[in-house]
Amino acid sequence: MSLLESLRFTRGDTFIHNMDPRVKFLLTLVSFAASVMFLELVPLIVIFLVQLPLIVAAKVVSEWYKSVKGASVIAVIIFASNMLSFYYFRDRQLTWALVEYSLALTVRFITLITSFSVFFLTTSPDKLSLALEKARIPYEFNFAFITAIRFVPVLADEAQTIMDAQRSRGLELDKGNFITRVRNYIPILLPLIINSIRRSLELAEAMESRAFGATEDRTNIYELSMRGSDYAVLFIVLLCLGVMVYVKLYLPPFSGLLGEGLII
Repeated sequence: MSLLESLRFTRGDTFIHNMDPRVKFLLTLVSFAASVMFLELVPLIVIFLVQLPLIVAAKVVSEWYKSVKGASVIAVIIFASNMLSFYYFRDRQLTWALVEYSLALTVRFITLITSFSVFFLTTSPDKLSLALEKARIPYEFNFAFITAIRFVPVLADEAQTIMDAQRSRGLELDKGNFITRVRNYIPILLPLIINSIRRSLELAEAMESRAFGATEDRTNIYELSMRGSDYAVLFIVLLCLGVMVYVKLYLPPFSGLLGEGLII
C-alpha cells in the first residue's frame, strides 16, 4: 500500500508546492520523456539524480521514500525477469552489458515513479483540476480523474485498516504458499469492494443533490496565474528537453563507456 502514498497530496509552502501545476506537469512529462528516450544506464542515473533536489526542496523525502519502497518489489521483478530472459535467449553468457541493460530498465522504472510522485505529492487536486480545465479537458473526465486521485489513498488506508482488523482476528496473511496467501486476501477484498460500492453510491447521491452537470457555465474560487519564477522554470525545462534531444540524436551512445561485452 505504500506505493499508493505517491498519489497523496502533502500540503506545504515550498517553491515546488507553489509552482504553477501546468509548469509542474510539463516538468513531469519532460522527465518521463527523458526516461523513455534513453536506454543507457549513465543518462538514466543522471536523470534520477536531477530529481532528488526537487524532492528535498519540496520536503517530501519520507513520502517519496515510501512510494519507492512500495515499488521495490516491482523493481526487483523487472531486474530479475530481464536478466533471466536475456540470459537464456542470448547464448547463456552473463555479460556486463546484460547486467547494465537490466539495471537501466530498473532505474528507468524508479525514475518514472519518482517523477510522478513529486508531481502528485506537491500538487493540490483542486489546482490540478483547474489546470485540466484550462487545457480544455471536458469537466466530466476531469471530475472522474480528480475523484480517482482523491479516493485511491483513501482506499489504501481503508485496506490497511481491514488488514489490521483481520489480523487481530487471527488471519495469517504472510504464511503459507502462494495459493494460500491469495485465498487469505479474500476477506480483505470483499469488505473493501463493498465499502467502495457504498462510497460510490453516496458520492452519486451527493452529486445529484447538488445538480451536477445542470449548467456548463462553471465558476471557480481560485484562478491560475503564471509568475516570473514559473516562466523561468518553463524556460529551463524546455532548454533541458532540447539538450536531451541533441544528446540523443548527435552524441555517441553511453553504453560503450562501461565495458560492454565483459564476461562475468
